[in-house]
Amino acid sequence: MTEPGIIFEDDNILLVNKPAGITVIPDRIHTTRETLQSLLQKGHGRLFVVHRLDKDTSGVICFAKDEVSHKALSLQFQNHTVNKIYKALVKGRVANSSGTIKEPIAENPSWPGTMKVNKRGKEALSIYEVLESFDHATLLQVEIKTGRTHQIRVHTAFIGHPLLVDEIYGQTSAFYLSSVKRGYKFSGEEERPTISRLTLHASELSLVHPLTGQAMKFNAPLPKDMETVLRLLRKYDSK
Repeated sequence: MTEPGIIFEDDNILLVNKPAGITVIPDRIHTTRETLQSLLQKGHGRLFVVHRLDKDTSGVICFAKDEVSHKALSLQFQNHTVNKIYKALVKGRVANSSGTIKEPIAENPSWPGTMKVNKRGKEALSIYEVLESFDHATLLQVEIKTGRTHQIRVHTAFIGHPLLVDEIYGQTSAFYLSSVKRGYKFSGEEERPTISRLTLHASELSLVHPLTGQAMKFNAPLPKDMETVLRLLRKYDSK
């Protein structure tokens, strides 16, 4: 895998547009597989992980380049003073133009590695706004005030609109054009999915520079695969 696009870099921090399909750090199963951290360290020296994105989530992510910056940034994330905005393509037409989801999240004991809404869980707050509506899907902008594992995936599923592609919380492993295009003609070959990863993108991250104290905002444009899905939805899934 080639190095992801650099959004910003100085002596203290590095921000990149993470591609889908690579973990930030080694997971419990593939302990020797290349990660985003190990890939970037080849050209940028030692990097400290400040926060994470799921393997199949794309978008802006921040690394610290020294221990002092790592501590300062980690405190910002821990104290929820950073601003994190995502673009989420979910199933169905979301009725309200905006809304707040305030449901505690805890580990799911019956499915290790997954989460669920649970009144005994940790506080979790997501604020969403509808950006585009289609017959069978909705593009949301979601701001998360907390950083719980799988928070957007769990919260959108809780309100009945899981991600358009989310095998765990939405029982859908891929999006196919035939699911929205009327009269789709199948050829002799098996239809290829338009997208087969989480339809979730970290589009914006705002934080305070760990040394200068300057407020900074970073953006990552939607990747081509999500743009392709949106283009098809606009063409075939809108009245």
